[in-house]
Amino acid sequence: MFALSSTALLGLALLATPADAAERVPLPTCEMGTRYIELTTDAPSKPLEVCIRPELSINLFFDAKLARVEVEGRERFRRVKVVDDTLTLVASEALHDGERVPVTVYFQDDAAPTSATFVLVVHPSQAERQVEVSRHERTMTSLRQGEQQARAEAQQCREEKARLQAECSGQVGLTGLIENGWLDEKDIVAKVITLNFTQHPGDLLIVQKAISYRAVGAEGRGRVAVRVRLFNPGTVPCMPMGAALVGSNREALTGLTVWPLKPILPGKYGSITVELDATESEARGTYTLKLLAGEAGARGVTLDGVTFP
Repeated sequence: MFALSSTALLGLALLATPADAAERVPLPTCEMGTRYIELTTDAPSKPLEVCIRPELSINLFFDAKLARVEVEGRERFRRVKVVDDTLTLVASEALHDGERVPVTVYFQDDAAPTSATFVLVVHPSQAERQVEVSRHERTMTSLRQGEQQARAEAQQCREEKARLQAECSGQVGLTGLIENGWLDEKDIVAKVITLNFTQHPGDLLIVQKAISYRAVGAEGRGRVAVRVRLFNPGTVPCMPMGAALVGSNREALTGLTVWPLKPILPGKYGSITVELDATESEARGTYTLKLLAGEAGARGVTLDGVTFP
């Protein structure tokens, strides 16, 4: 372990390789609370996308009983269960980040529409756990619940924005670390983890070296980061765009950032530093680091067994 004296701590990221525009399908925006979907008799202009994660259940509640359900590649789901007006799905690890699985439900009654098709998108870090689907106008209670949820999410975004602006506008270097509470008598510690993790075969980038960092702050607060030196063996550049740090319980840590946001050229090396807040217990966990390539969510780098000092 050794001490670090700069603010090179920043959070996890996706990697994008150029592709034909027709092949680029951006990942959907995932809702963390209950999601509300209203169906119409007209076909939607784009598929109704829902975020899922392997081994995490998702429940879809409808306003009418279901007659049957069609799931493409059903054998890749551990559970597909229909009970009256509820559909429960649990994807297996056979599904990978960025994959899209169509699911069509058929209603028992004759009301329009008689069916609805959703596209389950395997997201690298987020999952929607509860979705309420209605073919009729939502009740006032439902609308109030959605409004309250939207306000809570907006307030959380404002607080996070204010925190980031305060940190970015303050002092840098050691002074910035001290003023923000990330540096005390325990300093910042780091360790080389190159031999500790396992890289998945078929990754687009090759990890040459990895170092993890932990800054011990006051009152159980802290920051962790991973700096990864990567080699691009391909023929096209890879551009950092986002990532995920997933624990053993399949839940991803939030608030990740990445630096620098510049492409890694073919046949060249590049370094990415990722950072996030972490409590003492979170910093002691073992994680999988996923850096994704392309807006379609193709895998760039997946590292199992990432730990912090």
